[in-house]
Amino acid sequence: MFLIHSHQCKSISISTHSSDLFSSIIISLLFSSLLFSSLLFSSLLFSSLLFSSLLFSSLLFSSLLTLCYINDCAEHPPEGVVECDYRTLCNCFPLNKVTLLRHTYRHTDTHTYACAFNVYTVICDKRSQCVKKICSKSSFCAIMCLCPDVLYQEYRDTSKQQEIEQRRQRDGLPTAGSGVTAAPALQLQLRNSMHSLSLWQNLEAVKDSGLLKTLEPKEIILQEAMFELVTSEASYYKSLELLETHFLRNPLLVNTLSQSDMHFLFSNIEDIMKASERFLMDLEHRIEESILISDVCDIVQTHAVNHFQVFISYVINQAYQEKNYRRILQENALFRENMSMLENQPKVKGLSFTSFLILPFQRITRLKLLVQNILKKVEENSEREKTAISAHQELERIVKECNEGVRKMSRTEELISIEKTLEFKSKSVPVISHSRWLLKKGEVQQMSGPKSTRTMRSRKLYHPIYLFLFNNLLLITKRSSSGEKFQVLDSCSRSMLRTEDLEDQGQMLACAFVLKLLENQEDREVSYMLKTESISDKLRWIYALTPNRRTRFLSTSTSQPDSAQVQCIQSYSSQEPDELSVEMADVLHILECTDDGWMLGERLHDGERGWFPTRVVEKIMSAEVRAQNLKECQRIQQAQEGAQGARAASRGRRPAKSPQYTPTWTDL
Repeated sequence: MFLIHSHQCKSISISTHSSDLFSSIIISLLFSSLLFSSLLFSSLLFSSLLFSSLLFSSLLFSSLLTLCYINDCAEHPPEGVVECDYRTLCNCFPLNKVTLLRHTYRHTDTHTYACAFNVYTVICDKRSQCVKKICSKSSFCAIMCLCPDVLYQEYRDTSKQQEIEQRRQRDGLPTAGSGVTAAPALQLQLRNSMHSLSLWQNLEAVKDSGLLKTLEPKEIILQEAMFELVTSEASYYKSLELLETHFLRNPLLVNTLSQSDMHFLFSNIEDIMKASERFLMDLEHRIEESILISDVCDIVQTHAVNHFQVFISYVINQAYQEKNYRRILQENALFRENMSMLENQPKVKGLSFTSFLILPFQRITRLKLLVQNILKKVEENSEREKTAISAHQELERIVKECNEGVRKMSRTEELISIEKTLEFKSKSVPVISHSRWLLKKGEVQQMSGPKSTRTMRSRKLYHPIYLFLFNNLLLITKRSSSGEKFQVLDSCSRSMLRTEDLEDQGQMLACAFVLKLLENQEDREVSYMLKTESISDKLRWIYALTPNRRTRFLSTSTSQPDSAQVQCIQSYSSQEPDELSVEMADVLHILECTDDGWMLGERLHDGERGWFPTRVVEKIMSAEVRAQNLKECQRIQQAQEGAQGARAASRGRRPAKSPQYTPTWTDL
């Protein structure tokens, strides 16, 4: 137990936990005994013996007095003292009125401080997760208390749902639970409700300051965007803490796993937590400096450069993480039983263990979007725009390295697996290559024989073949009788492929197309008439085989002001290599759509393309909203291109020194 006492911004005294105090008493006893023995056996003067005895007594007496005082404070707290969770310790103090509040984190020997002008007494038992405190009448809630019971998984879903509702409102569509069409309003109007996440403008200190009356609406929206980055990081760290305390350090799991399995499951999650702690502390310090947030992107940029590399190694390891987790569940019955028990405990709120394991990758990608959202709202050609661009570029680099690392490992494993199943009749083609990866695979029907209406209805006309399409190679194969091997019938470079859609030649050919190999493995031109199970399958094969073929709609790069757009209302994980995983609130530009429920889209914020089901998105009807989405996307692109051009122009010249953000923590 430790006692924190501040006296008019001058001093602070901390007594250690009672167990540490007992240790100090024992050390004092041993030290005094040794001193007494040495003096006795050396036959020194009587005064020396008397002095050592007095020293022994005083040390013992003072230690016991301190222990009794602290225990008495814990058992009989002063009047007005209340209890709360340990992580809400910062809520005991108004950020603008407290002196030298020590905030100790788990993984870093660093502290954060607040400023103050009042006197407070705090008795905190870290082991029992309890804080006894005297509350101030005008308390400015600290960051960790703004969503004390909200895990990041919940925070993230709520935040994305609010983005969807905001866009619906701007689009003039009915919002959730309204049943009527809402009039367009400020972006923040929907969020300002009792069921929403904490808002900067709803903080008591902000209301009391009068800032809401003097600030422009654009600045308030920018403050909210920066504040969301901070509060979401606090929620993310809360979930990481639960991952550590409830799973990583839990004897129920630790005692059932080998050291190698522990590493496979948790990887470098402790390094991730350290990075998050440092980041959160610096964000907290920035909020404590002023209720009007000056900037947060400079902090993001500093940490992205110096500390966020740990995300890359963790994310790359996720493929092995998932595979080994499934293996352990199958092989280890005790682990499976204990894991089920832990997942069903109330503190986990019905969330799965894997939802905690994927938090780091979700966070680094979400952080990029939050910075992107700030970049859309800052003043053009301002200092805040420069820091936002720098932060966005660093986060984009990290996300790109994460994606490339994951893809490289999965692609190599996939190529090895495919090569083991292939049997070449004549000319063998090397499949495994560092520059090759699988784009699409699957079975189609080859149509052969006379193409009359009568013969087309005959099943004898169709023969199944299996296609393996790589980024630079096509293999046409036939599945063996055992179903485990594939006999290679033909091959061709992808650049020598051409397709022809036959949809305008009657209903019988609606799902058929012609595939031309301009130069196959025998150096001759051949054609295959292929049929798929659905129109969407046909279009997906045509687009994969010949990506330069013109789609029904134009890409966002053509800068069309009124191109078709959708927003994602339900997350979807890709099942095939040509599909695109989408998250709630993603905005996508539509390149192609089918009548049987599939769309080919390009995500606005990163340009990634792929197919996804129509059921997980809704169309953005307002031309004004679509134009605004494109404008924001183009502004980000132009700002980044301008920054890259400025750096290229300054090459060869020594850049002028500029003040950089200095972290508020230090490594000891």
